[in-house]
Amino acid sequence: MLVLNEPNRLAATEGHPADGPESGYVLRATDLTVAMRSGAQIIQSASLTLKVGQILGLVGESGSGKSTMAQALLGYAPPGLQITGEVEVGGRQLLELDEAGRRALRGRAISYVPQDASTALNPARRVGRIIEELLRHRLPSASSAEIAATISRLLVGVDLPADRNFLRRFPHELSGGQQQRLAIACAFGGDPSVVVMDEPTTGLDVIVQRRVLQLITALARSQRTAVVFVSHDLDTVAEIADSVCVMYSGRIIEQGPLKTVLRDPRHPYSKGLMEASPDMSRPSRLQGIAGKPPRVDQRPEGCAYHPRCPLAADICTAAVPELRQVGESHLARCVKSGEVKPFDLASAMLVKPRAVGPGPMLEAVDLRVSHGGTEVVHGVSLKVRVGQCVALVGQSGSGKSSFARAVIGLNRYTGGQVMLDGKVLAAAAGDRDSAAHRRIQYIFQSPHACLNPKRRAHGSVANARRTVMPSESAAARAENVARAFRRVGLSEALWHRYPGQLSGGERQRVAIARALVCEPQFLLCDEVTASLDVSVQAGIVELLRSLVDSGDVGILLITHQLPLVRSIADEVAVMLHGELVEQRPCKDIFERPETNYVVDLLQASPPSLRTYVAADAPCVPPVSSEPRF
Repeated sequence: MLVLNEPNRLAATEGHPADGPESGYVLRATDLTVAMRSGAQIIQSASLTLKVGQILGLVGESGSGKSTMAQALLGYAPPGLQITGEVEVGGRQLLELDEAGRRALRGRAISYVPQDASTALNPARRVGRIIEELLRHRLPSASSAEIAATISRLLVGVDLPADRNFLRRFPHELSGGQQQRLAIACAFGGDPSVVVMDEPTTGLDVIVQRRVLQLITALARSQRTAVVFVSHDLDTVAEIADSVCVMYSGRIIEQGPLKTVLRDPRHPYSKGLMEASPDMSRPSRLQGIAGKPPRVDQRPEGCAYHPRCPLAADICTAAVPELRQVGESHLARCVKSGEVKPFDLASAMLVKPRAVGPGPMLEAVDLRVSHGGTEVVHGVSLKVRVGQCVALVGQSGSGKSSFARAVIGLNRYTGGQVMLDGKVLAAAAGDRDSAAHRRIQYIFQSPHACLNPKRRAHGSVANARRTVMPSESAAARAENVARAFRRVGLSEALWHRYPGQLSGGERQRVAIARALVCEPQFLLCDEVTASLDVSVQAGIVELLRSLVDSGDVGILLITHQLPLVRSIADEVAVMLHGELVEQRPCKDIFERPETNYVVDLLQASPPSLRTYVAADAPCVPPVSSEPRF
């Protein structure tokens, strides 16, 4: 019978390979290529291997090909794409099998966890039924009693209840963290050789993220299961991985042991990703990578990274560099790998504290918010001044967004008041005057919430200006719209594109321009960098910093990303269960926290990459060997 925390070795054809000279490797991908019907290659001749129990981090920006690569490892490609090359899992050549044969191996030899766990969980099935159906597919000879016992062990192993009440819940009745742990339990349930995880912690708050990472590590070690961990976040990869593959424009451009790659990156792109990562140990500016990855049909000649590379020379355009050895088990695809300097611990530009004056102020006093008769915000008071950034942090469900939406008037508050320069505002946005609407703008986590998919970017921004300045001339409006676009750093070539034609970072800049064109004094930014690549995230944070530093805007930044808070915030307010538990200057919160909850948040956040790069520091901090939270 399968026991989650005790390895259950399946036959070599179904799961982990039998002992032998090649038994150390459970996954081999050789010259893996994913191409369109036109011949354009999304993944170009990628090769990698995984050993028993190894965790491989697969990193890169959006558009690098990492998710397509991850799915190809399971022998899957979306319609219109074709996979060639070799993928060997548990001693079987996956790509030589027909679709029925591949489906038979999935879940038994290799499993998959998507970024959004809800997409892997049948919304019409209860929790117990979901796991039962998976186990009957993967363990067809198991009895009903064995299946029931295994379900219980699976749930307990991922710190979920195994009682009847939980088994009868539907996926939508679970929190995001519970859904993710359930998806992980399902993936490991058949005791596969390999589990492929596509951004499994994106969007989770830091405490849930840490629990999920500990869980993945514990299961990989206890079941000797190899893990491919796909992420755009090097900080997260550094917490969990043994080795790393960096992808850019469909190719692996650097790979090697995690410690080696972090301490001695030999490709400028790898170093650029490191420099874009925020540092929680001190307030510093973030350095994004200029430009963006090329589209599949617009890749430049030679090295695809050369248009963005600080070391680019004529030789870089001549041919695609080979992936060559630059150290022990360390490969890089760069003709100038010897010129890439190690990540400089002192290279970051430190940020000086702002002097916040007595300017205009947005204030919430004893604010209370209820949903469905249940109070979710309990008497919270908070002030933001122009020229100041106040960060509101806490776990998911702490009440951060409910509070912010009440301040802007999207949620009607049931007690307290919101004041702008001492004047009490109406509780509902529809009851506020146009001046209040103009002076306070809200930027959503997803730009899709404020951008009409059928309207070009210029039209969305112009419409926002027209709403607050209806009597303005067309010429003046056009100039103000152009000024807003320039202020957020969007080139004119992008102004007339539809949202679907823009990258995630570009859409977020349009959303910010839409707010700025109203000439606000206060911006409420709700998780505006969540799910963005570290390089894009760095650009957005520096844009927000420039707005605050201009002295024209005050920002309330709602986020769970504490390293970003350290970089930009003047003051930090921490929420738990709808209440403020600590509110002090940013430096004091990070260096001298006063409550156990804040200590827990800080300890759960991924350490700075500089921690791993320091010569006397362990590269990967120890995690619990048991999935206990």
